[in-house]
Amino acid sequence: MSLTDELLAKLQGAPLQQVSQQLGISDTQASGAISAALPVLMGALGNNASQPQGAQALLGALQNNHSGLDLGGVLGSVLGGGGGGAASDGAGILGHIFGGSQQKVETGLAQATQLDSGRTSQLLQILAPIVMAFLAQRLGGGQADAGSLSQALGQEKQQVQQQGGPAGGLLGSLLDQDGDGQLGVGDLLKLGGNLLGGKR
Repeated sequence: MSLTDELLAKLQGAPLQQVSQQLGISDTQASGAISAALPVLMGALGNNASQPQGAQALLGALQNNHSGLDLGGVLGSVLGGGGGGAASDGAGILGHIFGGSQQKVETGLAQATQLDSGRTSQLLQILAPIVMAFLAQRLGGGQADAGSLSQALGQEKQQVQQQGGPAGGLLGSLLDQDGDGQLGVGDLLKLGGNLLGGKR
């Protein structure tokens, strides 16, 4: 089972209902939207972690800001507005994950899920801290290293692209920054600069 599928399974039931209430949409709509958004988030993180400095920065973020948090607690602070600090700052996390492409992702997801862009943006802000807490739990423990994180997330990215659908298409267009249909070195450098705050 992929990490994305595992997290999707964890979000069924009460968490899904909380998200649908927060967004003012039906459980079915919320389920579809989460199923489209999660692979894009995981795939983009896989792309960030494909470069050594990106993987190292992501591992640091998981261990420093997101470790020891359970999904229920993160959900509560994200949906309940309880100040969870950096760990539940969805907008800040999205800025690191997508860099300058965040608008493009939100627009693409809005088209794929039939939600308006405001709700799509809200959904991503809810999911980003949940994804980070989940990855911290699964991959960011004391023994974790940047290499294994990069490998695990790289597999997620591959799966998303192979499965295609809205998430695969969105991830493909996100990775192809210069619009030529191919992921070149220029795209990777651009992504490397945008992602994770552009720290070198």
